[in-house]
Amino acid sequence: MSASAPKALAIYAGPVARDLLQREGLQARHVAAIPAAAGGPKGLMLTRLDQFLFGEWLPQADQAIDLIGASIGAWRMATACMPDSMAGFQRLESDYVSQRYDIPPGKRMPSSSSVSEAFARSLHAFYDGHVDEVLAHPRYRLHIMTSHGLHMLNKQGSLRTPVGYACAFFANAVSRKALGSCIERVVFTASEPGHVVPSLPFAHNDLSTRQYRLDANNFFQALQASCSIPFALDAVHNIPGGPTGAYWDGGITDYHLHLHYKTAPNQVVLYPHFQRAVVPGWLDKTLKHRHGATSALDSMVVIAPRPEWVRTLPSGKLPDRHDFMTYKDDFAGRVKVWQQAVDESQRLVDELSMWLDNPDMNVVQSL
Repeated sequence: MSASAPKALAIYAGPVARDLLQREGLQARHVAAIPAAAGGPKGLMLTRLDQFLFGEWLPQADQAIDLIGASIGAWRMATACMPDSMAGFQRLESDYVSQRYDIPPGKRMPSSSSVSEAFARSLHAFYDGHVDEVLAHPRYRLHIMTSHGLHMLNKQGSLRTPVGYACAFFANAVSRKALGSCIERVVFTASEPGHVVPSLPFAHNDLSTRQYRLDANNFFQALQASCSIPFALDAVHNIPGGPTGAYWDGGITDYHLHLHYKTAPNQVVLYPHFQRAVVPGWLDKTLKHRHGATSALDSMVVIAPRPEWVRTLPSGKLPDRHDFMTYKDDFAGRVKVWQQAVDESQRLVDELSMWLDNPDMNVVQSL
């Protein structure tokens, strides 16, 4: 690596979190919750951080931690609850990089049903035999975010789905609360049968929200629903234990989980992310006025790749879903580019480890 190569890791903190870092640095015992964003292949850039955090750093303490995931973030956080999380993250990385969806002749992309069927098989291959252990983890409480359709979006259809999402787009442009007239946040929380479902670790007056038990009867459906990008995958209908109807990607309602987290004094929300902005919902991507930090994130610490370092990666960007089309006739080329980017992400781990040992506040920027 050139001596002039840019640093890879950026650290951002809300004002309350920054005060704690100034006094004590960042300790494993400070972590109350870990969100994990939607974002498809971008999440690959965080699997090496996941291995370090869950495999080496967080075991230094023993407090309960809420893990909140949407889409690939739900997959990552469920993996964190596996008995051997480091091996799980290594497999997630390998499985995601090597996934392949053949495009039928004359089509631009594979059918949503074929992608959904292949994804369901991969989830079962990944978690079969481990579901009970994931749900009953002694320390981590798993919360899977899904988006439950209302009215036009309560059932998938060739006409009603695009019309329903058009209505959701315009409702969301008015306000986040108005989005709740089209689609609601449904959270499935791991809890043992016979026990009360733990309360959500965040306030939810921003959007219509319901919470249900995550158990062995609905684990695979809830996880698949959280990852079911509209039009790319089919909706998951009628998840056991939850309201009837269609469920889509948790990122629709909670793209980056910009939530008002509940933390005690001397606690933080630790957020491995792929950028500085914590965008509330998927439909807010183009609404730049919703990309800034709010008081909800005062206790948050975001660790993310620096934009200038991202530009040094293959193709000058993070892996993303567009790569499936860019490399549609070059599977080996996409795998090579993605694996190179993921291997480079080890620098994020190395720099974070050094910072944790010697926390320099000059590195920490405002969120």
